[in-house]
Amino acid sequence: MTTAARATIAPPSHDGPRPRGLTWTVLRLHRPALLVWTAYVLLLAGWLLWLRFVTLEQASTKLSGCPLSESDCTDAEAMMAFGDGVGTTGTLIAYLTYGVAAWAGASLGRELERGTAQLAWTQSVTPTRWLATGLAVPAVALTLGTTVLFLLYRAVWAPKHDMYGYQWYNPEPMVALGPLTVAYALCGLAVGALVGLALKRALPALAVAFGFMVLFHVYLDRNTRWLWPTERLTGFAATTVPDSAEHIDLGVITESGVRADDVLLNCFGAESEAAFSACMANHDLTGLYRDVHPPSHFWPLHLMATGVVLAVTALAAVTAFWLLRRRTATR
Repeated sequence: MTTAARATIAPPSHDGPRPRGLTWTVLRLHRPALLVWTAYVLLLAGWLLWLRFVTLEQASTKLSGCPLSESDCTDAEAMMAFGDGVGTTGTLIAYLTYGVAAWAGASLGRELERGTAQLAWTQSVTPTRWLATGLAVPAVALTLGTTVLFLLYRAVWAPKHDMYGYQWYNPEPMVALGPLTVAYALCGLAVGALVGLALKRALPALAVAFGFMVLFHVYLDRNTRWLWPTERLTGFAATTVPDSAEHIDLGVITESGVRADDVLLNCFGAESEAAFSACMANHDLTGLYRDVHPPSHFWPLHLMATGVVLAVTALAAVTAFWLLRRRTATR
């Protein structure tokens, strides 16, 4: 860790091109978090590549004695290993990314705790610039790393995902398949910085920030489905919904206008629309509906959730700058 006094001294020119001044100081401040983040990204990227080019290839190899006409004849054990690997990496990408981000943000609290931030403010570094640089430098690293991870995850998840029951609407793929991963990382950074400034202590700030992000993530997971209107299927179409669609609600209406779910399953075995209509009439039912999110709703839901997370990120960042200005204005 360098002192704030060194923040105004550029590194010697013979050391070659590298960040200078406050940026170099911030890199030194976040060095432990950056090292952990780099190792995290490299390990997950390597695991994803192994799953895609080794495990999946093993799962796709025909077993001895399998008829050549059977295109879906695969090694079930290898496919299960592939599915478990995809599920585990999805969980790590979805939940651990903002842990490192919160650590980087809470590190600012350590500078306040040790007094080096206050010393920097007496030099040529303003409090606003100190905070802006402290957020911008790790934000760049987090954005690059999470972008690599979600792109690799998309390449690994897409092949054969229907064979191991890991659908797009499950919590981990919903996050790890797109820029929502980046948004969560930036949110963890902003929340960590805000809590670090409020508590002025690194470890308590990290615990509070990580706890908030876990609760926020779980809450959004449970409510993402309501961020975009569902598609309503009626009649026979409501009985033949594929697993690739997320089932939200299901119901029937009797001739008297009363909803009745208890007799619904009696008509689901109908093999044709005519048989289904006859079954409905025999049970005095006039309508059947099912509300679903088809696969085409992934991006609307994903982007709406990303917007919610970025809104919380912006709120945390603005509050952090406001809190810093309020405290330094009285100095």
